[in-house]
Parts: sequence; structure tokens; C-alpha cells
Amino acid sequence: MRPWALALLVVAFRTGGARPPAPARNVLLLLADDGGFESGAYNNSAIRTPSLDSLARRSVVFQNAFTSVSSCSPSRASILTGLPQHQNGMYGLHQDVHHFNSFDSVRSLPQLLRQAGIRTGIIGKKHVGPEAVYPFDFAYTEENSSVLQVGRNITRIKALVRRFLQSQDERPFFLYVAFHDPHRCGHSQPQYGAFCEKFGNGESGMGWIPDWKPQLYRPEQVQVPHFVPDTPAARADLAAQYTTIGRMDQGIGLVLEELRQAGFHNSTLVIYTSDNGIPFPGGRTNLYRSGTAEPLLLSSPEHRERWGQVSQAFASLLDLTPTILDWFSIPYPSYSIFSTKRVHLTGKSLLPALESEQPWDTTFSSQSHHEVTMYYPMRAIQHQQFRLIHNLNYKMPFPIDQDFYVSPTFQDLLNRTRAGQQTHWNKTLHQYYYRDRWELFDCSTDPTESQNLAPDPRYAPIFQLLRAQLLKWQWDTGDPWVCAPDAVLEEKLSPQCQPLHNEL
Repeated sequence: MRPWALALLVVAFRTGGARPPAPARNVLLLLADDGGFESGAYNNSAIRTPSLDSLARRSVVFQNAFTSVSSCSPSRASILTGLPQHQNGMYGLHQDVHHFNSFDSVRSLPQLLRQAGIRTGIIGKKHVGPEAVYPFDFAYTEENSSVLQVGRNITRIKALVRRFLQSQDERPFFLYVAFHDPHRCGHSQPQYGAFCEKFGNGESGMGWIPDWKPQLYRPEQVQVPHFVPDTPAARADLAAQYTTIGRMDQGIGLVLEELRQAGFHNSTLVIYTSDNGIPFPGGRTNLYRSGTAEPLLLSSPEHRERWGQVSQAFASLLDLTPTILDWFSIPYPSYSIFSTKRVHLTGKSLLPALESEQPWDTTFSSQSHHEVTMYYPMRAIQHQQFRLIHNLNYKMPFPIDQDFYVSPTFQDLLNRTRAGQQTHWNKTLHQYYYRDRWELFDCSTDPTESQNLAPDPRYAPIFQLLRAQLLKWQWDTGDPWVCAPDAVLEEKLSPQCQPLHNEL
């Protein structure tokens, strides 16, 4: 017998003729910070995003993906728990004086993955707590590093990704790369520009990011979303935003190349999305479509037949935890947060969308705070073409956050309004501040969500249908605001919503 045949026989004897095991499945989650649809993948021809466009060609591209809350920390907590903010406890921002945290007994995705033997890593902006609820094996975040370095310095991010992927740890992994771009920084680090577009560009005092080739845009080049005033100030603001999106895009390219070089590109589910709407009027902190619609790319090496296809199925960022658990074949545990009522995920796995188009047509949103002073609870449902928003605190003006207030776009809007000049916006500042309790829009005929149909008796059937579905979701997720604003929740009484007779 020839030596090579003997060797094959020995191998077959040792393995019982079995094939070598399939490579372990992994997950890479890429998150933009206040990102929107500024990419070629979503038909914006004014901006250059070759890395996102390339990823989209290897992904299912969702056209109807929504965040469950249009605020940074609450959205990130919802992504990492599968629970809306009113259920996981992260009612508003986590940092500094805001100090919101998830409930201690919440079972988060990194907890469940760790218990199942999955290695977890986070690079970039974490913005959630407490640490016991959101533990990661490998962590370089604002908690132990400069958020500019781990969230915007793409050379540093590349090095950290390489360190994580080159570890000798052979467990399957979940790596969460949370970019800080394209978040505004005019409130926190104004020396770097409105969007930190100058950070690392090599100019005096700006530092240098070796892997970044800055792309500059002129105000006349940008595409102005319908919900943003079309003014020179807003266009200049968008141009700065485009530059930081370009930095993130180049960073995504570096991360994906590290994945390929490490040999994990054929075993890793790659997800790209953003936490909330862009930081412009009608965007972040709003539950309009303009504040909740998100990019979502789902790239599976095992489903190449769906690469490059566009899905109209509705998806929620609440779906990411069940999707990742499904990818790893990890069941969701049975537990309760406070009472004996068991916690159930209301999101779904998105993996069936990698096989074929799905009929999903409903998503829900819930917001209570952003900054601690911004108490404006809202609940919303998007069902097919209709969006219903319940503004619980509707008699108060809609609040404005510090970061957005100092932005060139909002300052220009304020100045134009005070001077009685044209704002070149699709609404007045008064209309933006003061909203009806119920807002119903038909997005198929009114994509700018300008015509409130809630008072129209012709839409009473769809209004009642959506209101009932929204109320059921609130009960299913243990929403403490379920009876507000005209009743108080008394769980030991019947009915549980006891009227306040407060003339609302």
C-alpha cells in the first residue's frame, strides 16, 4: 500500500469516516451612531460609501426597518435585550446626570451568549448599564478609553478588531463594533467641528488617523431629506455629516477586511444598522418615520442566493436579539423582571428573510425620555402604510436636546423663526413643538407625514385597529405608561386602568 493511502486510511479510522466539523458560526454587529440613509446602498448618489455599498451587494437590504426608540442609550439597550425601553428600564440616556440604567434582573444578549459559550466583544460606544447586565469579555469603550479613539479613530478600531480576531480563544464569537460616527460633537468637542469631521484629518491640533482619507463635500452637493430645512446652514451641516459617514464607511471596510484576513468571513453573520434617526429636525428623538426608519443590512455567508436583494418586509431593531440567538441556536430563557409575569420577546428572528421574502408588516416604538429633562412619552405602531403615534404629554412642547440645540441647523431655524423669515421647512416651529395627542398618517399618500388623519371619521376603523394593536403590545411588554395620560395603572384593581377624570 502506498504511504499516502495508508495515511488516508489512518485518518478515516480515527474519525470514523466523518467529515471535519463545520466552522463555528459567528456574528459581527456594526452600528452607526445617529446614522441614516446616507449611502449608495440606499440610493443616495451624493455620497461615496463604497464599503457599505459592497456589503449591501452581499446582504438582504431592508427597506422597512425601524428602531423601537429614537434615542441613543434606550435604543442600544433594546438592541442588546430585545426588550423595549419601557420594559428593560433604560428610559433615557445612560451617562452623567441622566443616569438611566436597565433593570438588574434583565437578561441581556451578552449575558446569554456568554452562558452559552460564545465569546463576546465590544469596541466603541457602549452607552448602556449597569455593567452586570451588559458584560463583555473583550471591551474597549468610553468606560475605559477615549470614545473618540475607540469610536472614530478607524486605525485604532482596526487594531482592536485584529486583536480580538487573532485571539487564541477558539470559541464562536459575537463582536459588536459601535462607531461614534456620525454623531454630532458640537456640544461636547466643538473644536473638531459640528460632527467631529475635523478629528484626525491631519490639520494642526486635529490629530491624524492614518487609515482615513477624508472626503469633503460642498453644501450644494448634498441631498436634503424632506424633513430637514433646505437652507445653507442645514446643507453645510449635512456636508459635515457626510464627511464623518465617509470615515465610518472606511472603518467598516477595514473591519470587514480584518474579518476576511482572519478567515472568518465565510462563517460570520454581518449586521449593519443604526441606533436612531439622524440629529436633525424630525429625526432623532421623534417617533415619526423620519426619526425611526433605519438602514439594515443582513449578510449571511450561508444564503448567497439572497445577496443583493431588497426586502420590503418590516423589521425592528427588537428583532436583532432573537435573530442572533437563532443564529447560534440558543433558546431564550424563561424568567421575570419584577413580578411572576414571564418575559417574552415580542421581536422575531430575521433569519427566515434570508431564505425568502416575508409578510411581516408591523413594528412598534416606545419612547419616554432622551435627556433626563426631556420627558415626552410616546408610543407608536407602523402597520403597513399607516403610522399611529400616541403623544402622552401632548399639552407640553416637544423638548429639544442640548446636542441638537447648538447645531447650526437648529440655530438657523430659531433665528429665521424669530425674524419672521422663511424657514424652507415643511412645518413651522410651533407645529413641531405642539402636537396632537393622536397622530395618524398614511405614508403611501403622505410620505412627509404632514396630514394628521386621526380626527377624520373616514379613518376611524384603521385608527381603532391600530390603537387596539398598540395597546395590546403595551400590555404584553409590561408598559408602566399603558393607562396614561387619563388613567392610573392599579394592577390589583379591576379594571387595572382607573380613570383620573382629568379632562383629557
